[in-house]
Amino acid sequence: MSTRVLVIGLDMGDVDLVETWARDGTLPNLRTILAEGCWGRLETTAEVLHTSVWPTIFTGAGPGRHGVYYPYQPRPGEQTARLIGPDQYGVPPFWQALDRAGRRTIVFDAPETFPLEGYRGVQVFEWSTWAWYWRREVTPRALEAELADRFGNSPLTLEARRLGFGAPDPDALARQLLDSAGQKAQIARWLMRGRAWDLFLVVFAEPHPAGHYLWPRSHGPGPFEPDEQAVKGVRAVYAAVDAAIGEVLDGCPDDATVLVVSGDGVGPNRCGWHLLPEVLRRAGFTQAPTGPGRRSLLARLRDRVPPEARAALSARLPWRLRDRLVGRLATADVDWTRTVAFCLPTDLEGCIRVNLRGREPAGIVEPGAHFEAVCEEIAATLGELVNPATGERAVRRVWRTDACCPGERRHHLPDLVVTWASSADIRALHSDRLGLITGASGDPRPGTHYPRAFLAARGPRVRAGTLPAGAHLADVAPTVLAWLGVPAPPWMEGRVLTALTA
Repeated sequence: MSTRVLVIGLDMGDVDLVETWARDGTLPNLRTILAEGCWGRLETTAEVLHTSVWPTIFTGAGPGRHGVYYPYQPRPGEQTARLIGPDQYGVPPFWQALDRAGRRTIVFDAPETFPLEGYRGVQVFEWSTWAWYWRREVTPRALEAELADRFGNSPLTLEARRLGFGAPDPDALARQLLDSAGQKAQIARWLMRGRAWDLFLVVFAEPHPAGHYLWPRSHGPGPFEPDEQAVKGVRAVYAAVDAAIGEVLDGCPDDATVLVVSGDGVGPNRCGWHLLPEVLRRAGFTQAPTGPGRRSLLARLRDRVPPEARAALSARLPWRLRDRLVGRLATADVDWTRTVAFCLPTDLEGCIRVNLRGREPAGIVEPGAHFEAVCEEIAATLGELVNPATGERAVRRVWRTDACCPGERRHHLPDLVVTWASSADIRALHSDRLGLITGASGDPRPGTHYPRAFLAARGPRVRAGTLPAGAHLADVAPTVLAWLGVPAPPWMEGRVLTALTA
């Protein structure tokens, strides 16, 4: 089966908001796709590791096979996390298979992936994505200058590396997002008209920063259900993206199959990741150096600078230098000869890695029974934590990635992942054994990622109706390949969604 396929991604596009606002007419173009096509919710890896969703959608494989869970990860043989690179992807995105099969492809702003070497199609990377992994790169090379001449720079100039530096002005951000969606539609239509294509993939980043910064802040424990006035900024951004989708569809051939996908949604930022390092320290899993001269020079210098001065200084550093320093500081005050487990960088779920002998540079935990005992002890310690705001358990679940993320690159991932009970903000943690743990979060964002994903498809070969339960993010890639007559590579874990096909 061969046809043209248009894939539209909504970065952090919440299915509940889409369904509500499509129904009331705010999103007329998405409403038409939902009404005329086949759509439904998807199982999502955001349930465990939120940043793994786009790599999973694009590769057709889970985190244990592609190996990507966060922008900052330690490389094998290292304990300091740094910005990931293309070589840390265990498998390529699905458009590589299309390119090698001779299909004509245009890929525009696929987030959390990297340009492919030797690619014959069009690639536009980091034009107006939100969480940059890479520099802006366009192939063919001459196309970048032509895009800049015709359309100017992206209005979305504010990038995601802001933790600890305050939130952006919401009105200014909203204007940027509205302009960004409009520009993306113009560029997409121009690319469509000027080049033959079998696959056109475009991702709208705008719901992502809208969800983080325009979402209303929660107050007090209990379910958080903001009213329409509170989410009017988010609604305006979704409406602008819907209008942009309409422009793209107007430039799309009638015989094309259209697929809209999002890997996660949005909700109140009720996370306790910032308290987890102190939990591990008090419980004795992470050990600081003892005795004079044992602490690193970097840790001693940090302690001499007042917290407010640290933030001001960091804000003035080039972001790549700042990221390197933050990564080194995270492990600068650790005695690896006595540490059995440590926290990895994160901004939502808690990520814990065991200091495993043979895997970590200074590992002390033996594989096998010792490793299992450490994981069980950590999980038990976390299960005792209570959120003082509610008196209830603060941890929703402790995931073992050996079980939920199997694969050749499982060793690139945390060993345990902590997801939080979202019944209230987590500003402190308490247990009888550890006492009260408090600490300020460096995250200024009132909204964060929630595991709500969906897919909607429309076209001459798509069956109208509801997507059956059990469909997964990893099914998107093999399904698109099947529509374009290209077999899925053997490493893909997803399956073709035959229920979509008429």
